[in-house]
Amino acid sequence: MTTTAADQAPGSSPAPEPTDENVWLEEIYGEAPLAWVREQNARTEDLLEDADYAGLEGSILEVLDSTDRIAMVGKRGEWYYNFWKDQANPKGLWRRTTWESYLTDSPDWDVLLDVDALAAAEGEEWVFHGATFLRPAAGEPYRLALLALSPDGGDANRYREFDVGTRTFVDPADGGFDLPTAKGNVSWLDADTLLVASTAGDLPRTASSYARTAVTLRRGEALSAAARLFEVPEDHMMAVVAHDSTPGFERTFAVDYIDFYNRSTFIRWDDAWLEIDAPTDVNLSAHREWLLFRPQQAWSVEGNTYPAGSLLAAKFEDYLAGARDLLVLFAPDAHTSLQSWSWTRNFLLLNLLRDVSSEIRVLDPSVPGVAADGGASDGGAWASSLLDACPPLHDVNAYAVDDEDEGPSDGGAGDDFWLVATGFTTPSTLMRGSLTRDPAGTAGSRGGVAGTAGVVSSHAAVKASPSFFNDGQYEVQQHFAVSADGTRVPYFQVASRDLVLDGQNPTQLSGYGGFEVSRTPAYSGTVGRAWLERRTATSGGPGEAAHSRGGVYVVANIRGGGEYGPSWHRAALKENRHRAFEDFAAVAQHLVHRGVTSRERLGCVGGSNGGLLVGNMLTTYPELFGAISCGVPLLDMRRYTKLSAGHSWIAEYGDPDVAAEWEYIKTFSPYHLLKDGVEYPETFIWTATSDDRVGPVQARKMAARMQAMGIPNLWFHEALEGGHAGASDNRQAAALQARSQHFLWRTLAGG
Repeated sequence: MTTTAADQAPGSSPAPEPTDENVWLEEIYGEAPLAWVREQNARTEDLLEDADYAGLEGSILEVLDSTDRIAMVGKRGEWYYNFWKDQANPKGLWRRTTWESYLTDSPDWDVLLDVDALAAAEGEEWVFHGATFLRPAAGEPYRLALLALSPDGGDANRYREFDVGTRTFVDPADGGFDLPTAKGNVSWLDADTLLVASTAGDLPRTASSYARTAVTLRRGEALSAAARLFEVPEDHMMAVVAHDSTPGFERTFAVDYIDFYNRSTFIRWDDAWLEIDAPTDVNLSAHREWLLFRPQQAWSVEGNTYPAGSLLAAKFEDYLAGARDLLVLFAPDAHTSLQSWSWTRNFLLLNLLRDVSSEIRVLDPSVPGVAADGGASDGGAWASSLLDACPPLHDVNAYAVDDEDEGPSDGGAGDDFWLVATGFTTPSTLMRGSLTRDPAGTAGSRGGVAGTAGVVSSHAAVKASPSFFNDGQYEVQQHFAVSADGTRVPYFQVASRDLVLDGQNPTQLSGYGGFEVSRTPAYSGTVGRAWLERRTATSGGPGEAAHSRGGVYVVANIRGGGEYGPSWHRAALKENRHRAFEDFAAVAQHLVHRGVTSRERLGCVGGSNGGLLVGNMLTTYPELFGAISCGVPLLDMRRYTKLSAGHSWIAEYGDPDVAAEWEYIKTFSPYHLLKDGVEYPETFIWTATSDDRVGPVQARKMAARMQAMGIPNLWFHEALEGGHAGASDNRQAAALQARSQHFLWRTLAGG
């Protein structure tokens, strides 16, 4: 046996596991655990599913099934593809149309696959998870695709080859690809070859339950016989393989995801894997001749230090040859972060957040950045212009329509882009724009102020979502709370324009605070109908008549998220996790201090990592809340690495099997923080049996322990299908959302 330095390090020995009387509930499909689940479900449904609930569920389902919603599309060749669910098609239709037809109020959709009909014919509750097309030969239409179908809504998919010309699956007997259900990814290498990372059959998996091995699969070959291509260590997160088929830039990549924030990227070079030389916490992205870098922490290269969250560029082949001349395309500041980017044929679109409001910049690689004095720009290496499309306190995202489209003959060009704009009280709008170079434009940008960068842009609305509630009666405000360490934490408040600051408003506080996920403004007909417009008679102050008021909806932008880039996220990692919880508690206290609400009227809701967040509100800050809705949550942080995909999150939370790390992890493990004699707020814990990411067992165990302790007003519900989202169709989604919203309203508003 080999002993490593880590084995000998102080505090690195395995931490002893506390006694767990509920381990029996970890058998997800065991007869006894499922009997317990059904008993809990019946109890909760008896409480919640009253006449008001039925009306609420129907109202939410009406939103989800609305045929007036925007049918978002993706372009492949001459066609625009969409996946659609409604009342008549609960599992959905995969379909396509032409651009001319899409512009009409009632497009003529060509249905390629009816998932409801497929499920009925095959006796399997299929959930559609997308399509990956094979690039056709030049001049030929897109025809073959791999469809990802989940049997229960979980992360494991079966990949099946589909011919959009015949609208049928390619029969495996005729050589059609049909990969067994498993976690992993698939990429076309050519018409007869796939690159497959999978956990199917005897292929090994990592401790995180993801694919450890990638293979080269030939048409007609069994997966078990496929040649091994790439493999990662068992304690790493997963292996991913992908082929970039961009004409003239064909390349095959493999990624060793060490954990959520560290990865090594390889390119296939002379029949061997060549690792691209960069720190593992620098995200890499290749596009044609360019290689982009986004460091998660400050990165020093040949005497230059680039801050976390910046975006850098180098010529791909030059970088592989050893050159380290990095171009700075974006540098963050205290208010602005880069969220995503997208290439059109000739330009790069940057989606930014400035104090959690969208800002979009267009970069032109062919024009150097120029400062106002005519010298080199201090705002970026390429000329930059601001896209005038982002109203305050809104979320607007820009991305390419089809960067390989060379002309307008099919209704679009390679420099066309989509704009999707939304706000808490602004129904989503889909716009299409186009970018062109202005030969007369020479000025760049300086200090974040837009100049004339030689780029002319135009955009116009294509589709708009309907309004599902009287959004004009509500206003959005942004406020800042001060956390325990003095950090200013932004939050959005959506409330009636005539909000009375008397502490009596039922208020729902939502948060996430993890994995660099940003919570941005978004229109929700469900929140509008189920919360903002709900009315309950409440008493005012002495001598005031009873009056009717709706709810207040609040979204907190706490640390752990990505609202201010990687540094905002890293501030709440591992031993600093408490900062996310302190931020959320500070927002709750600020709402009370401002007179928006009171403890009795304030509830919080979160799912997944957000479930861990509100679980800690329950156990550490019970005095702040009157109700807590905790969905698909992490709660048992001692055993989370042994449950479902939990091992993959060690980089976020720490490793409880290391004694020194368990010392801080146990301070935010709600399952271990429950105490006798504490007045806990009313709590609803909900999950899904088929969730193969977080899994249902942590929610089960938390509810069982609370019940055994005699904690009153505890409710539990487990959807028997639906995956990590808790729902695989609109009906299930409406029921899930209605239970959570109805629970909060009954508890906080008394109705």
